[in-house]
Amino acid sequence: MSDRAYYEDINIKNEIKLRELISNLPRYSKQFFIGIEPTTSSRTRIAYAYDLGCFFDYLHENVPRFMEMKIQDYPISLLDDITPLEVEAYLNYLKYYTKDGVTHTNDSRGIKRKLAALRSFYKYFFKKDMIDKNPTVKVSMPKIHDKNIVRLDVDEVVQLLDETESGAKLTDRQQKYHERTKVRDFAILILLLGTGIRVSECVGLDITDIDFKNNGIKIHRKGGTEVMVYFGDEVREAIDNYLEERRMIEPQEGSKDALFLSLQNRRISVRAVENLVKKYSRLVTSVKNITPHKLRSTYGTNLYRETGDIYLVADVLGHQDVNTTRRHYAAIDEDRRKMAAKFVHLRRED
Repeated sequence: MSDRAYYEDINIKNEIKLRELISNLPRYSKQFFIGIEPTTSSRTRIAYAYDLGCFFDYLHENVPRFMEMKIQDYPISLLDDITPLEVEAYLNYLKYYTKDGVTHTNDSRGIKRKLAALRSFYKYFFKKDMIDKNPTVKVSMPKIHDKNIVRLDVDEVVQLLDETESGAKLTDRQQKYHERTKVRDFAILILLLGTGIRVSECVGLDITDIDFKNNGIKIHRKGGTEVMVYFGDEVREAIDNYLEERRMIEPQEGSKDALFLSLQNRRISVRAVENLVKKYSRLVTSVKNITPHKLRSTYGTNLYRETGDIYLVADVLGHQDVNTTRRHYAAIDEDRRKMAAKFVHLRRED
């Protein structure tokens, strides 16, 4: 049985995956990932490895002078040979391409992310004086259009929790499982809605992370920091009810301390939580695509509307930059400004 915490196991799995991806990149790439490790999460480095792999695959398959040797054998000097026009051609290729019989597409956000990864790659080696040129800085970032933030309205939150408790609208097949999972599912949903924690933070919770004295839970943020997040009495009651059932279950090896268990009595997975959120939210709205992250947005919206304190929202949600929070909840500021007009009357009738 592993004595490691959930987040430690995830980091180890991510490190193994990262090494596998790096093995398909030019050999000097390993130094880049060592260099960025102190300032990035394991998931971010994996995303960079995927994006860089896409770039070098493109060069190997589409640029004649890169076709003759294996990607792993590319010398670092080849980076100096790449022109800004070739980087732009790569970005255009990303819009639609086929790899191993599978069609891939990227919108402006996906293209921007891949260019950002390539810029970081070039910036690192340029800063270390290992290359002389950085063509990526001469390529403009794609323009990103703001997306509407999808969240549940107040009445939809109430309906979601009601449907989770009753299961009346579920299919006959779903109702068979509902009797076994409804208390757990309700506890998960109300915890996400009542604290705004990420789904990865939720599934990583251990029973010992709960502080009932102060109505708090200890979570590990993406950057590795450990913080306490607090919840209200509704969340406490739901967790209490679930724990009564949880104490009757004998967990599988490796999941003894896990708070939320699957039907197989193992620590519940991120995918399982995503599926249960989708299952219940479809009973409430067919228009909005609700995910665990949308429940997080719902919590942030409610907290900001109640307090008007953007710094508090940023702190509770674990945003390192308050501007990230501000971008997500700027629309609410607009709503509040519109409401101000209703309170000022210039010529009131008697």
